[in-house]
Amino acid sequence: MPTQFLAQPIDYLRGVGEQRATILKKDAGIFTYGDLLYYFPYKYIDKSVIHTIVSLTPDMPYVQLRGKITSVQVLGTARAQRMVATFADASGVIELTWFQSINYLKQSINVGNEYIAFGKITDYKGKYSIVHPEMELYTPAITLQQIPLYPAYNTTEKMKNRGLDSKAISKLMLALVTLIKQQQIIFPETLSPAILEQYRLMSATDAIIQLHFPSTNATIINAQNRIKFEELFFLQLKLIKLKKLNQQNIRGHVFSIVGAYFNEFYKQIPFTLTGAQKRVLKEIRNDVGTGKHMNRLIQGDVGSGKTIVALMSMLLAIDNTYQACLMAPTEILATQHYHGITELLKGLPVTVKLLTGSTKAKERRFIHAQLLSGELNILIGTHALIEDVVQFKNLGIAIIDEQHRFGVEQRFKLWKKNSVAPPHVIVMTATPIPRTLAMTLYGDLDISTIDELPAGRKPIKTIHYTENKRLMAYGLMREQIALGRQVYVVYPLIDESETLDFQNLMQGFDNIVSYFPEPQYRVSVVHGQMSAVNKEASMQQFVKGNTHIMIATTVIEVGVNVPNASVMVIESAERFGLSQLHQLRGRVGRGADQSYCTLITGFKLSADSKMRMSTMCETNDGFKISEVDLKLRGAGDIHGTQQSGIMNFKLADLAKDQQILIAARNTAIDIMNDDPNLNLPQHAGMKAELHKIETGKTNWSRIS
Repeated sequence: MPTQFLAQPIDYLRGVGEQRATILKKDAGIFTYGDLLYYFPYKYIDKSVIHTIVSLTPDMPYVQLRGKITSVQVLGTARAQRMVATFADASGVIELTWFQSINYLKQSINVGNEYIAFGKITDYKGKYSIVHPEMELYTPAITLQQIPLYPAYNTTEKMKNRGLDSKAISKLMLALVTLIKQQQIIFPETLSPAILEQYRLMSATDAIIQLHFPSTNATIINAQNRIKFEELFFLQLKLIKLKKLNQQNIRGHVFSIVGAYFNEFYKQIPFTLTGAQKRVLKEIRNDVGTGKHMNRLIQGDVGSGKTIVALMSMLLAIDNTYQACLMAPTEILATQHYHGITELLKGLPVTVKLLTGSTKAKERRFIHAQLLSGELNILIGTHALIEDVVQFKNLGIAIIDEQHRFGVEQRFKLWKKNSVAPPHVIVMTATPIPRTLAMTLYGDLDISTIDELPAGRKPIKTIHYTENKRLMAYGLMREQIALGRQVYVVYPLIDESETLDFQNLMQGFDNIVSYFPEPQYRVSVVHGQMSAVNKEASMQQFVKGNTHIMIATTVIEVGVNVPNASVMVIESAERFGLSQLHQLRGRVGRGADQSYCTLITGFKLSADSKMRMSTMCETNDGFKISEVDLKLRGAGDIHGTQQSGIMNFKLADLAKDQQILIAARNTAIDIMNDDPNLNLPQHAGMKAELHKIETGKTNWSRIS
């Protein structure tokens, strides 16, 4: 019965009708009674108090008044038309104004009738009014106006045009909840009695009703916690189950030999590995030496030495007669990896090739032949690696750099490049991920953290200047260039428009060259409208030290490694997110010299922008920065996580609900350890819910 009730088409609910049903389906994804019940309010408005007009103050958010309409007039013509009503109670008079739906309002708002008016106070030259108040004819009967905590729902313009504003959604919800109570519907429990008791969670039925029509603020919190726990618990249950299945069912290539390639390279490294690098290498060797299929995330700050760990993992594969590949999101980063790895492998008989969109057809054919014959040991490239024509003889390990730039499906194509058994997978990110987000996004991966920078690196000094102190930033640039150093100047992408981006950058270029004139100073430019060949040529001028200043857009966010660059100037820094600012800053500080990052912003900054600037100036720790970023932006915006399909929570918020997430994960681990197939009677509802979540969805989650 409850299942049938929830599956009822929304068209059948009183007050909906054909036209409203169409717009609810299209704009809100509401097809059934169940969909409507899970369309939760985004806030609650306290309607428990009816104010008097004399008590109103401009700082009140929303107010509710009870009084009579004493006069109504329509002023202006055509688009400038507005309706103004005088509203009075025993204490005074206030003006109500409407600019829309005037013909309808003229018929429904009548002089002499008593109404409940609800809206936000507007203060114009000391005179109060309410613009577009909600009006309801006063009646002693119980209606929505008597609900003390009034739900507010998100609606679109199309919904509003069809009369489906927040108030109308509330009326539909009231009709549906009334049906539930009349028919005594009890929703099936997805959580076991033990979990409900352990965490003192509401029943599913109570939680859903209280979320729409709560009796107190405390019940809102309790109802929200129930739904949040459920959302996070089933995500964790799914991830932990997948991880267990992968460990049981997927055979990994065994790298049993630590041979000449690995050992010779280790001997010739011109520096000492950090303790963190050694620890992560040990974790990788434990994985690949046992026949376990490795799915591992390596996260570490910019410059922490992830590439060396990746390269040594690839050499382990070569020692065991397997091939390796490294996929990067951009040609610049792939080329940088190619040059860096080729340089590191100098003197060793390892064949390395680069494959990108710019690779000529003749070179491609040669690479394809070498891959199939097994002569090619390491292939580095971009998305070109996942084309069907690229076939390996025996791919043993796949490294994916800056993994959040790739879709899951793209990574899956790389995973299928070995027909016998999937290659071991390492995904790397230079943007540290907070623990709670990592256990949610990558709950089915093993996570390694390189939390130590190489010896001799000095912390980057970060300075925030407003526009009026730009000359101080230029002064620092001159000082550093005089010492033989180089400088980046980065401009943001404006409105994701390459044209505007280009204009913004070229205006900046004019400013720079007027202050840093040739021939004393040489400037190179890199932006999105340049061809790959010209970008690379301009980049190489800077890499080789032939130019002092590189003016660029965020194309250099990842991949450019110039140890001699000691200053990063970020223009319009308030337009960047924290993780992007941190990534850009990581382009300097690659050598032993003191490096600087200068953030230039406008004068007017939002509270969030001020927080981002102060965080950047206070710390170089990417993990601390990522925690602040998570709080400011929320999880759905970070690292392209929306594409994973994981973040479609109705209520859970990874930035705010860390304690609930940890409790949900621990509970899911315990249940999977005790009853991996969920066969116990008390887990029947849980098993049914998990099956519903998994059914009919491509299971990309197990692919790194």
